[in-house]
Order: sequence, then C-alpha cells, then structure tokens
Amino acid sequence: MTEETKHTYRYRVLRYTPNLIRDEWVNIGVLLEEVEEGDTPGTNGAVGPRRAVRLIEESSEIARVRRLHPNADEDLLRALPADFDARFRAPASDVASYIATMEQTLSNVLQFSPQKALLAEDFDAELDRLFHDHVALPTHRSGGILESTRAWIKERVNEVFRRRRVPRLERNIPVEGFTHPGDPLKLDYGYQNGARGYLHAVVIGRDPSQAKVLAYTAERIREHLQASEFTAITEVDPLPQNPRHQFVKELFDAQGVRIVPLNRLDEFADGLRLRLQ
Repeated sequence: MTEETKHTYRYRVLRYTPNLIRDEWVNIGVLLEEVEEGDTPGTNGAVGPRRAVRLIEESSEIARVRRLHPNADEDLLRALPADFDARFRAPASDVASYIATMEQTLSNVLQFSPQKALLAEDFDAELDRLFHDHVALPTHRSGGILESTRAWIKERVNEVFRRRRVPRLERNIPVEGFTHPGDPLKLDYGYQNGARGYLHAVVIGRDPSQAKVLAYTAERIREHLQASEFTAITEVDPLPQNPRHQFVKELFDAQGVRIVPLNRLDEFADGLRLRLQ
C-alpha cells in the first residue's frame, strides 16, 4: 500500500469522567473525522467532512464502566449512541460547534482526549481499529475458551472481508425507520443485489438477547421489504448439546436468519464477493 492511496484523518477518544476532582476516566468511544483540503466544514446544511463516532453499547461494556466507577450514570451511557447519532445528522457547522463545545467544557463528565492525526486507507476499518485499540473490552481466555464479544467478531469479519476483497458494504444501518422511532439499533453491514441484505454480529454463547433483537428486527424489516436477507455472524456454530445455542438457532430459523460462524466466514465472503461483483 502506498501513501498516495491513504487519506488523512484525525481522531479523539471520548472519556467518561464522573469525578473531575480525582481526574479518573474510562474510554467509552472514538470520534473519527476526515481532513479535507482547507479543513473547512460545510455550512447551511452542507455535508462537509465525514465524521463518525463509535461508542460502547453492549451490556458487558457498560458493566466494565460500572466496575471502574460504581456510581456511573448508566442511563447517560446507554443514551449516548442515540444522542450522538441525532446530533451528527445536523448541518456540518452545527456538528463542529457541538464538538468544540465539548472540548471547551471542562466541567462536563464527557471529555475528548487531545486530537491526533493519522493516515489510513479505509474510514470504517480505521474507526473499528481505533475502537478496538482504545475502547473495546480485551479478549481473554477462561478455561481454554476464548470469550468473544461483538466487537471481537466484527474485527474478524473486517479482516476476512478485506482479505477476500468483498466490495465495500454499507455500515451501521439504522433500523428505526422499520421498527420504531428512537430504536438505537444499527445493523453492522448492508448490501443491495436484487434483494436487500443485512449482516450482523451476534454472540450466541453469552447474551441471547442479541439474537432476540436481531430476530425481532428481521421480522419488522420484512414487513416492509419482504425479500430481505439476514445473516448472523456468530463466534461458533450452534452446538446440538447446548440448550442456549439451540434456543438461538430455533429463533433464527423461525425468522429466516442464516447463521454463519467464524470458521465458515471465508467461504461465505467468497460467495458474497461473487454476488456483489
């Protein structure tokens, strides 16, 4: 990869600081922005440079903050993804003003780290990498079994899709237009090839509620788009002897959600690449 193929971005890490006197914080998100020539944000509703934020959302991620700060405001943390999403839909000048206000408000429990620049080829892949490096729960082994999270699965998906040269997919597709206004869920990947397709990372061994949410979402989307395809990317293939795995499998079967475990992801990626070319 040559430097000419890369783009200039800048990022900040979002910190949750419930006790400003002690100056103790925990990283809860990453903001990534394009740097355009002249670095002048759009105005009067112009799109302007691309910017996106990725925040903690999973129960395990919220629980980690609570372990570090037992009095953390869980309602605030859970509301942040929807709040940032709404603010980032505003004109670029308003978004820039909001970010500047956060940087200057020293009394706020939410603070940005100093801004840093970098070179990278792909915006979405770089956002995923920054979140993994600065925010995501570390993966670890317990009894010889790798404990997975959605972030961990998505990292593997991104690696395979890049290696198998799957054409660029949509990322973080909001579903509130199909389910209910204010629904914070965003499906991980989307594509269009005759039928509308959606891919979403789901951990089946630890949190069955993820499967329930995807099954419900698939049902509601198909009320509007009957030919939609849904694929759950899971850490393992459902085991016949595992009651929780079988519960998830039956749930997905009922809604026509295909299960693709990570050990079959390369094969799936090759088929998807051929379909989208």
